[in-house]
Amino acid sequence: MSLAKADETQKLRRVLSLRDLIFYGIVSVTPSAPATIFGLAEVKSGGHVVVTVLAAMVAMVLTAISYGRMAALYPSAGSAFAYVSRGLHPYLGFFAGWAMLLDYIFIPLFCVIYGTLSLQRAIPWMPFWAGSLMFAGGITILNLRGITYTARANDAMLLFMFGVLITFIVLAAKYLVVQHGVAGLFSLNPLYNRATFSVNHIASATSFAALTYLGFDAVTTLAEDVKDPRRNVLLACVVTCLFTGLFGGLLVYLAHLAWPDYLTFPNVETAFIDVTGRVGGRWLFQSMAMLLVVANIGAGLTGQVGAARLLFGMGREDVIPRRIFAQLHPVRNTPWINILLIGVLAYVGAQLMSYELTAELLNFGAFLGFMGVNLAVISQYWFRREQPSRRSFLLDMVLPSLGFLFCAVIWLGLNRPARIAGSVWLVVGFFVLAVHTRQFRRPMVMTDPSAYE
Repeated sequence: MSLAKADETQKLRRVLSLRDLIFYGIVSVTPSAPATIFGLAEVKSGGHVVVTVLAAMVAMVLTAISYGRMAALYPSAGSAFAYVSRGLHPYLGFFAGWAMLLDYIFIPLFCVIYGTLSLQRAIPWMPFWAGSLMFAGGITILNLRGITYTARANDAMLLFMFGVLITFIVLAAKYLVVQHGVAGLFSLNPLYNRATFSVNHIASATSFAALTYLGFDAVTTLAEDVKDPRRNVLLACVVTCLFTGLFGGLLVYLAHLAWPDYLTFPNVETAFIDVTGRVGGRWLFQSMAMLLVVANIGAGLTGQVGAARLLFGMGREDVIPRRIFAQLHPVRNTPWINILLIGVLAYVGAQLMSYELTAELLNFGAFLGFMGVNLAVISQYWFRREQPSRRSFLLDMVLPSLGFLFCAVIWLGLNRPARIAGSVWLVVGFFVLAVHTRQFRRPMVMTDPSAYE
């Protein structure tokens, strides 16, 4: 691997604060993320959706620490691609980036699909093609305006989402007290129901419920947009995952208690909306449907930004055509070609893909990338150890190893169709890399990290 000089690279401007980055991460994951997986995860796990959300949180917090530590060394756009390339090997970094590219491409696609499904619950006469066009077109236009516009839009959407979700928590608690007394608020059934508890079912459901956290790593793709990235990226990653797990766990806990018979959901894909209707009536039903619309706009915005910046990072390294993917808008400083491309793919894919398959493919790419980043931490901090500080067996070996194992278990639990489709994507990536490196005879040129400072 050789390094390009700083003056040969294009740079993004550091304009985001830690607060912006945390808000960006929470909006990217969305505080309502468990609502999108609630119905299917509840059915798959036999009524143990709370367990699946908390189990996935462990894997994600460990992986978030690994992401933050690699971002401290390499505060650049490119995320898993950059970290695995420098921590392990450029070829492995390419495959990590290629896998994550599948994830990032499918995040806005998933948001377009689920956001339109939610919109149709509130406006049943809305054609799917029209709703998906509004979603894909809207997030693309906003992102073309620039990253500071995205951050301000995130602030407004967070206020609305928290308002509705806190209202749900209050009304769900009131509903349970009215129906069952104060004791109705406390139950072990969401955590362990002997009649339906199955380790295999929960493991499979956790692989699906992990979708709750996807998008947290988009924080690292803004490492060149944030002030003091060596500190702030790690903090933002961990805070995003912890908040999502704890707040989301509370949401699905109350939802399970309010609707314990998960086999009677009228619509399993949007079951959480029906739960809100039970505890708060028609107005909360409509509000939650619109919340999920807004949440998927927010996640689509940030997912599209993450995809565009990952393409930018790979294009700048000339892994994919530099003249196309490494172009920045001269005024707005955005990778505008990448944003347009992701917007078009999101709309077209929404017309062809199902909700469940899209979610599974998201996890296929994401967890391959997560495993690579955890291994990169072990290699970079334990074996290479170019930093002056002493090795830490806990931080440099134990935590990333556990993160790798948790992610591997979740990845292996994915359904067969997703593994087959994901494997085809990796085979395509193999041929792309072979062409780029002239049958693996030419080394990959990575940009000098000092270029990002």
